[in-house]
Amino acid sequence: MTRHISPDERLPETPSQTAGPYVHIGCTPGFTGLSMAWPDAGAQMKTGPVKGREITITGRIFDGMGAPLRDAMVEIWQADADGLFAAAHEARGEADRNFTGWGRCATDMETGHFRFDTVKPGPVPWPDGRLQAPHITFWIVARGINIGLHTRLYFDDEPEANAADPILNRIEHRDRIPTLLARGDGAGAYTFDIHLQGPQETIFFDI
Repeated sequence: MTRHISPDERLPETPSQTAGPYVHIGCTPGFTGLSMAWPDAGAQMKTGPVKGREITITGRIFDGMGAPLRDAMVEIWQADADGLFAAAHEARGEADRNFTGWGRCATDMETGHFRFDTVKPGPVPWPDGRLQAPHITFWIVARGINIGLHTRLYFDDEPEANAADPILNRIEHRDRIPTLLARGDGAGAYTFDIHLQGPQETIFFDI
């Protein structure tokens, strides 16, 4: 008698794995000291003169005990100064051709800091015509994180835009919105710390 094998038996689910300890070798080899003929992917978001206001974003990622992660990797994705994404608009000549809109950074092995030299994004249209406040999408991986964490950075100097943002308006616990706000110094430098657990836990999105 022939036994039929179900697809579930032939193709069992692959076990999930954490991001370390080799994530830096594969994604940021130059950061690890490996000699490469090209810079690490995502290290430079500006490839020439860019539109809009140039800014820097720095921060750290803290675990539940308040200790900074020193072996994490952070990626960001954002619109340009006009609110346009390179992947969707560059082919039509609309988006800033000197701005990639995507960056990748390993946290400093001593301090845990990450840094991105980028531009302040413009408002992005929502499907119903409303505008999303200027924001940057963050993706975080590290040892012990089985699935990359998604969150957003909003700017504390955009109170009117933030108040009208369709995503922020869906957050039930309003007292947690400050966990998504980057603090600006007025001169183009913003600080955005991410807390994985604890009383200051950052809001993460199920994407």
